[in-house]
Amino acid sequence: MAKKIPELNTSSMADISFLLLTFFLLTSSIDTDSGLLRKLPPLPTKDQENIKVKERNVLPILINAYDKLMVKGKIMEVKDLRKTVKEFFLNPYNDPNLPEKTEVNLPYIGKFMKSKGIISLKNDRGTSYEMYIKVSNEITAAINELRDELSMKVFNKHFKDLVDEKQIKAISDAYPMAISEAEPEDVGGTKK
Repeated sequence: MAKKIPELNTSSMADISFLLLTFFLLTSSIDTDSGLLRKLPPLPTKDQENIKVKERNVLPILINAYDKLMVKGKIMEVKDLRKTVKEFFLNPYNDPNLPEKTEVNLPYIGKFMKSKGIISLKNDRGTSYEMYIKVSNEITAAINELRDELSMKVFNKHFKDLVDEKQIKAISDAYPMAISEAEPEDVGGTKK
């Protein structure tokens, strides 16, 4: 008679595997897709006219297929974009090459010199998503900093801390997210 070989009881191994899998799923961080929180403009109506914008009121920003950033035709680093966007909207010295300003009367703020500036963001089909997000984040951060500075001046609170919808609207009207995004096309060559 052959000697019986002892065997391990593996009936609870499936239970242990399931518990370990559940533990790692609950405790590990899973990358999630990120996107931009931006409200799209309404679709144009059939009778809507094309509005001509003066060249000085537009800040052209281009990202080519090699992820090179160009602002007004000059190569720029992403880290310098925020300062450029803020200066563009503020136009502190009424530079004729920067956007015009009009005096508006805003609730809670009073008379305010509002910029007519618009940012024109265009990218190549070969632009990486990471670079596009970096540039969009810098533009948004610049406008948010302008809003925050005005909010601190007027309400003595950071913009993100405002709870009154009318105050938020007043600050947002002073510095709107004036960004025009063109459809991507081959503007700077293709990647190899």
